[in-house]
Amino acid sequence: MFFELIGTIVAGVAAGLLVWALNRTLKGRLPKWLMPAAAGAAMLLATISSEYGWFARTQATMPQGLVVAETVNEQSFYRPWTYARPFVTRFVAVDTVSTRQHPAHPDQRIVDLVFYGRWSRTAKVPMLFDCAAGRTADIADGVEFAADGAVRGAVWRTPAAGDAVLAAACRET
Repeated sequence: MFFELIGTIVAGVAAGLLVWALNRTLKGRLPKWLMPAAAGAAMLLATISSEYGWFARTQATMPQGLVVAETVNEQSFYRPWTYARPFVTRFVAVDTVSTRQHPAHPDQRIVDLVFYGRWSRTAKVPMLFDCAAGRTADIADGVEFAADGAVRGAVWRTPAAGDAVLAAACRET
């Protein structure tokens, strides 16, 4: 966040200096309002570029084995350009490397979900998936695993048909 602020300020200063140098070359023929307008426009463009580039930059730096399962796009009234093209503000990645299964229950697996957010910390949460039944459960207090791999005390939920997180977690690698 700090580096993006510095980048935005540098873009504004660079645009302002460019207009100043052009005005000096033209011996003061440009209107006085052009320098602050160019600086403001450059800062706005730098901010927009940073917002739309965040997802691609973050995805490029993810470790091997993380698969983006679901994205959340945002639109807001104070960013009118987002109505034309919303940008990704957060997403869920499935860690396919950390998948854990018990040999007696191959259709049930524990998979780490990694939650990324534009201005928030990354969170890694383990989740239980029953791929044969198409259901999920949080691993919370009260969930126990027997010696034979059976799960006890889980509160199972059935996600909507075609759930991307369930599909990514149950995909065979």
